Amino acid sequence: MRILLVEDDPEQLEPLHAALSEVGHIVDAVQNGEIAQWILSQRHYDLLILDWMLPEVSGIDLCRRYRSAGKASPVLMLTAKDTTSDKITGLDAGADDYLVKPVDLFELLARVRALGRRSPLWQGETLYLEDLTLNLTMLSVERDDRAIQLSTREFQLLEYLMRHPRQVLSRDQLEQALWEWGDEPESNAITALVRRLRQRLESLEVANWIETVYGMGYRLSPKV
Repeated sequence: MRILLVEDDPEQLEPLHAALSEVGHIVDAVQNGEIAQWILSQRHYDLLILDWMLPEVSGIDLCRRYRSAGKASPVLMLTAKDTTSDKITGLDAGADDYLVKPVDLFELLARVRALGRRSPLWQGETLYLEDLTLNLTMLSVERDDRAIQLSTREFQLLEYLMRHPRQVLSRDQLEQALWEWGDEPESNAITALVRRLRQRLESLEVANWIETVYGMGYRLSPKV
């Protein structure tokens, strides 16, 4: 999933960011509520993780404004507030769940998995395209009883292509989908990544499913 993580304490932000990235999520991490609000106007996210107390714009206000804009992706609040009235305030603002600090990373990942199942893009732990199977938990791809492991970035590219089959996807679309906010890829990064993924998929005889649409981008078109 693409996740927006907003936490103003770098000592808490860094381990949360690392834990989420390690299991394959694409995480945009910021420390300021006002910046987070601007990013939310520019990008779509599958999940928001918001600290309650933030500079400029609080996490609870971010959540309210996000819901007021008609956005439906799940919101997980991080807070030191654990009274019943605080829980009611968070839920009434549109939060789906919350964790009380200090956050246990294993519990965080479990909550993220559970909330991911509420995302509009949720299609289960496995994606299918014709006879190609992508396991979102194992970071593996299978076809005809043959399986290969992919690197995190290769897996993210194939997942994005499989979620948008037969669509022409521009380089800009792929860069925005696969790289974190503020992390600028090199000019040839998409070309190199597509080449590596094709090489990895040769053993499954589906490398030619990834088509280059010259002047436009790439398209995943099954050939069966």
